Amino acid sequence: MSQTPASNETPASLARVPCTIVTGFLGSGKTTLIRNAIENAGGRRLAVIVNEFGDVGIDGEILKGCGIEACPEENVVELANGCICCTVADDFVPALDAILSRPGIDHILIETSGLALPKPLVQAFQWPAIKGRVTVDGVVTVVDGAALADGRVAADEDALAKQRADDPSLDHDDPIEEVFEDQIACADLVVLTKADLLDEEGLARARATVDAALPRACAVVPVAEGRLDVGIFLGLGVGTESDIENRRTHHDDEEDHDHDEFESFVVTLPEIDDPAALAARVAAAAELGTVLRIKGFAAVRGKPMRLLVQGVGTRVGHHYDRPWRTDEARTGRLVVIGLAGLDRDAIAAALLPAPLAA
Repeated sequence: MSQTPASNETPASLARVPCTIVTGFLGSGKTTLIRNAIENAGGRRLAVIVNEFGDVGIDGEILKGCGIEACPEENVVELANGCICCTVADDFVPALDAILSRPGIDHILIETSGLALPKPLVQAFQWPAIKGRVTVDGVVTVVDGAALADGRVAADEDALAKQRADDPSLDHDDPIEEVFEDQIACADLVVLTKADLLDEEGLARARATVDAALPRACAVVPVAEGRLDVGIFLGLGVGTESDIENRRTHHDDEEDHDHDEFESFVVTLPEIDDPAALAARVAAAAELGTVLRIKGFAAVRGKPMRLLVQGVGTRVGHHYDRPWRTDEARTGRLVVIGLAGLDRDAIAAALLPAPLAA
């Protein structure tokens, strides 16, 4: 027998909460896009689930530092225990339960790690415990326009090209290209970032690469510094979970997948004196082996603000993002992500400042 809803339940409160899945390769600009959405929410009350590869949640810390009423710190849930597409039942469902227990959430943003395949996550929205409460408003795939213009999907693939040349069997089993193509295959909208770094010819090359990978018609929007009107990518209303089986990917015939091709580790930094010198060390470390991404925080001596460092290949940016809290140690942390086999000692040595002469 059906039951009549209680008088305080409106049609809006009974509707499924829309979720936007933001996916894309390492360093493509996902966190910047989401932060812009938080800062320009247009009256929406947002929640964010952020998933990272490795044990240190740098992106979650960036988003928690926004201080925006539309998405308070308690509405940012971090999953740093592994790729969300591999741990849906263990990590994603409890995180979703926690968010849905909070009143007044209008929209949920889910930032996957750069190594995640979006399809298994979208498929989870068909589970009975989930499907009645949330829906996939759309999958937004973020791609690095500057890298694509140079013929790559990541900022530094020189080491990968050498590995591929040394082992012809990798020609048909490139984990980076497969991840990129699987993310594109699931897209309802493609956001092409770093457009400000491209001239017309570069933008055309990047767009051609995306178009070649798209299996169907899909809007591609170039942006600079993550500035995209939230009305463009929130409220797509696609219900992607209903169509996800039609979106073919490289891993459709696998029961599961792993990320043995990738690894990450953390380098702890003492206080530094010169942000520019640290950026130079990050750029130098990125050239050691198959490093894909270096990101994290540093404490600058005499400065009350925390320094945020973002490195994609040899492109390194840094800025002060928030004051250090009185209850946290002024200790820097950099997360290094790359292909398996990283020379951790050499990379750590490159990142750490040279010891003072006796």
